[in-house]
Amino acid sequence: MKKISLVVCILTVSFLQAQNIDKIINAKEVERIEKILSADDMQGRRTFTPGIEKAANFISEEFKQVGLQTWKNSGTYFQEFIMIKPKFISASASFDNLLLDTKDVIVVTSKPDLSITETSGFERAIIAAGANLSSEASKYIQSGKNYLVLVDSSFAKNFGRLTGFKRQLFKSESSVVFILTIQQPKTYSINAKHEITEQKLANVIGMIPGKSKKNEYVIFAGHYDHLGIGKAVNNDSIYNGANDDAAGTTAMIMLSKYFQAKKDNERTLIFVAFTAEEIGAFGSQYCSRQFNANDVKAMFNIEMIGTESKWGKNSAYITGYEKTDMGKILQENLNGTGFAFYPDPYTDQNLFYRSDNATLAKLGVPAHTISTSKMDNEPNYHKVSDEISTLDMENMAMIIKAIALSSKGIVSGKDTPSRVDMSSLK
Repeated sequence: MKKISLVVCILTVSFLQAQNIDKIINAKEVERIEKILSADDMQGRRTFTPGIEKAANFISEEFKQVGLQTWKNSGTYFQEFIMIKPKFISASASFDNLLLDTKDVIVVTSKPDLSITETSGFERAIIAAGANLSSEASKYIQSGKNYLVLVDSSFAKNFGRLTGFKRQLFKSESSVVFILTIQQPKTYSINAKHEITEQKLANVIGMIPGKSKKNEYVIFAGHYDHLGIGKAVNNDSIYNGANDDAAGTTAMIMLSKYFQAKKDNERTLIFVAFTAEEIGAFGSQYCSRQFNANDVKAMFNIEMIGTESKWGKNSAYITGYEKTDMGKILQENLNGTGFAFYPDPYTDQNLFYRSDNATLAKLGVPAHTISTSKMDNEPNYHKVSDEISTLDMENMAMIIKAIALSSKGIVSGKDTPSRVDMSSLK
C-alpha cells in the first residue's frame, strides 16, 4: 500500500507541475507576444530605427509586468551602450626617432586625437610569430587597458586585417596601438586622428536573483533585431523576422514568466534580448563583457524555433553539442516527455560561432544555441515571407516548455555543465 501511495503521490505532483507550466507557457500566450514583435508596425526591427526602439519598449514592459529586477539595480531594463564608427584621417609613428611606414601602424581607439609616447603609461605586449593574430589582438582590445602591441613582421601579409576591429568598437577610454615590427624601441611617438561617429544601442535585460548561489549566473537569451525594410517582393517590403528571431525573444520572455512564477531558482537567472545580432552580434558582445565568464554556469541562446526541425515536432537541436555535456544534462531531464534534443546537424555551417552564444563560448562558458531551423532548406530565412503565419505556435510552446523543464537542474544548482575547452577553439 505504501508503494502504491508513493507512486500516486509522484504522479499527482508531476500532473500538477504539468498543469502549472501549461498555464504559463501555452500557444495562446506565445502567439500574443510573437504577433506583437513581428507586426508590420515594428518595421522589421532594424538596428538604429524607430522600429527596434518600439520593440525594446515592448520587451521592457513585459519584463516589468513579470516583475523582473533590473540588472545591478539600475532602475531600467535597457542596457545602453555606444558603438564607435571611426573614419581614419591620419597617423604617424616613430621608434627611437626613426619614422615608421604608416601602413605598419593600426590604431584602434574611440578618441578623435590620440598622441602617446613611452611616458604615456601604455602597457607593452608582443604578438610573436606563430601566434593566432586575430585572437591575440582581440584579447588586448577587450582588456579595457591601453596597449602598445608589437606584431611580429611575419604577419605582414595579414596585418591589415586588424583594421576590422575598428568596425566592432565600443566606446571606451582605452586604446590599442598595433605596430608591425621586430624592433623593441626605447622611445616612441605615435599620433593618430579619426573622425568619430557615435551610435547608441541597447539590450533589454532583467533578472531573478538566486537564493543560495546569487553569484552564479544562468542566461536565457534571444536577439530582437532583424533586417528592417528592404526591396519589395510581391508588394511586401517589411522583413518581419517572425522566426528570426522574434521566436527566440518570445521564448526568452515566456521563460522569464515561468521562472518568476516558480521562485525556486538557486542560481541568478538573466533574461536578455540582444540587439544588433544581424550586423555583428554587438549586443551579445557588449553584454558578455559585463560578466566574469567563470561566474556564468550556462547560457541558453534561443534562435529560430518557430518551425519544425528536420526530425519533426517536439524536437530541436543544440549547436556545439559535443563541446560540453550540457546537451546530455538537458536531455536527461526530459526523459519520458517525448521531447528530444539532438546535436546540430548543420556543422558545416559553423552555427556554434555564428550566433549570440559565441562570445561567451569562446571564454569557456557552456553557451549553446537551441534551434529548429532547417539551415539547409529554410524557405523564409531572411526573406519578407518570414511572418507569423508560417510558424507553429503549439510546437513553439512545446519547445519552450522543454527548455524550461530541461534546465531545472542547472537553474537549481544541482547540475553544472562542463566548460568549453578553449584550447580547441579556432
